[in-house]
Amino acid sequence: MSITSEEPGSASHSEPSGFKRLAGLSLAALGVVFGDIGTSPLYAVRECFHGDYGIPVTEGNVLGVLSLLVWSLLLIVSLKYLTFIMKADNDGEGGILALTALIITQSKKIGHERWFLVAIGLFGAALLYGDGMITPAISVLSAVEGVQIIAPAFKDLVIPVTIAVLALLFFFQHHGTARVGALFGPIIFVWFAVIGVLGLMEIIRYPQILQAILPWYGISFILGNHLQGFMVLGAVFLSVTGAEALYADMGHFGRRPIRMTWVVLVLPALLLNYFGQGALLLAFPQESHHPFYGLVPEWAMIPMVILATSATIIASQALITGVFSLTQQAIQLGYLPRLTVTHTSAKHMGQIYVPAANWSLMIATISLVAGFGSSSKLAAAYGVAVTATMLISTILFYYVARDLWKWNNVALTIMISCFAVVDISFFGASMTKLFHGAWFPLAIGLVIFTIMLTWKQGRTLLLQQLQDRTLTVEEFMQSLALQQPQRVTGQAVYLTANPDVIPIAMLHNLRHNKVLHSEVALFHFSTERVPRVPNSRKVEVVKLGDGFFKVVARFGFLEYPNIRQVIALANHQGLHFKPAAISFFLSREKIVAGLKTKMILWRKKLFALMARNALSATAYYDLPSGQVIEIGLLVQI
Repeated sequence: MSITSEEPGSASHSEPSGFKRLAGLSLAALGVVFGDIGTSPLYAVRECFHGDYGIPVTEGNVLGVLSLLVWSLLLIVSLKYLTFIMKADNDGEGGILALTALIITQSKKIGHERWFLVAIGLFGAALLYGDGMITPAISVLSAVEGVQIIAPAFKDLVIPVTIAVLALLFFFQHHGTARVGALFGPIIFVWFAVIGVLGLMEIIRYPQILQAILPWYGISFILGNHLQGFMVLGAVFLSVTGAEALYADMGHFGRRPIRMTWVVLVLPALLLNYFGQGALLLAFPQESHHPFYGLVPEWAMIPMVILATSATIIASQALITGVFSLTQQAIQLGYLPRLTVTHTSAKHMGQIYVPAANWSLMIATISLVAGFGSSSKLAAAYGVAVTATMLISTILFYYVARDLWKWNNVALTIMISCFAVVDISFFGASMTKLFHGAWFPLAIGLVIFTIMLTWKQGRTLLLQQLQDRTLTVEEFMQSLALQQPQRVTGQAVYLTANPDVIPIAMLHNLRHNKVLHSEVALFHFSTERVPRVPNSRKVEVVKLGDGFFKVVARFGFLEYPNIRQVIALANHQGLHFKPAAISFFLSREKIVAGLKTKMILWRKKLFALMARNALSATAYYDLPSGQVIEIGLLVQI
């Protein structure tokens, strides 16, 4: 495991060699990583002055809000994430699930404390599903709302156009991002260049706005506006909602390209645009209903709406792809049932498509647009999931730095306390909007969290039930020595969830058919708590004697199990199985809810429902269907 301050991952995607490669990675990161945070200027300032908790547009309030925006970007993104959080890489990968896996693997904690860390990590991951539903909705809707500024008569078309754009976005997901990925970076580059120039033009007219860089304007704003000033923090937080993506996408690009892109382009462009919007409000307070588009000259409105819509689509695409990756990680770690996962690029293994997640996101996102009706109302629901996830990341990082890196506890506690105060403040401000829509991402997160824990616990109970009805490998081999069954020429592979016990399918086949193949291999697929496992240690073959083999295949939680690859690697270690001649034996459990175990009845029924609808092992492991024999089994949990 790598937990160092060097670039994560392999040189192929992490350690740029030369300026050309660094520039290429930075441009790619620009399109994938910074889309969400880069489109925040569309609505962040507006919600501070025009939303449900908007404050009066006065000079003191404008300077105070801008000061809070500036220091939020500096403290949360530049200092917390880019300087510290991104040091915690799990073999090069970032993100809250990777951080959780890192704690599971290397932490020596036991009992309730370890369970608590894993639970909050899972809950933080579950909350990102709610964020994945709201981000496309608010981003695209806020961009399309520019249409009603150009032509107020077209106001009624905003919702239909937004729904049409979102529907097209989700319908094209199965093609993958490989074909259009090359366009993402240049478009977002143009976006940042344009919003930076627009802001700079307004700053030149009203340079006094730059004094908002001083932090005491933000402090004075909070103290002077009391409760309302605190509540406005929920809108200020909208400016940093894409910060978690910087950490989650670290494995694709490495720290250096992300940090360089942020410092050289993204941060300056964002600051210029936010200062420009502030300068505009000082001169024209009536523009508070949409200060972003107030910066745009009338002749450029149509191109700007098109550019903004393109940028928000890219930002949405990046988040949707992130949900796909999160789903795959959860499946591999055993917290979700098997689902169809399609790889959409032969060159980039991280580009995948998960149909179940895609259609669920589409239904939820379109429903949000239709239900809330405006980006201002959606903003009330936005932020709480991300603030909670950021707070959880801070807690997990504390344990990694303290227990694994052995950082000085006093200095670490001071630093984490500062981050926690900021996170808790933003979370508390976002929670004031609980009954205005903020309940939605929390409810989604709770549902996903419950599903994850139910599946994990249900699988544990299921394996316990199966283990009680079978023999260990050692016991079975001893029984063969005493009484040899009829052996027929051929090669058989039995998939087993536990490499130390005989799969039920083999015992049932032996009991009913009275025969065994001359060569039998027990295949066990293990998901490691690392993103990827190198081929050199991916497969282990153990010869048990009498024609029996045990094959343990290890995959990372970002990899997809490949039966052909496993057989090829195992054959190099003495297996010598011919893929076209193998018979694959699987057990197919029919699960019914019993009364014996501790899991409550409704969760048992939920687990049984998920098990019935899970992708079959044949499809998941891409087994040749004409060579698969499934043996049914009734199990009560």
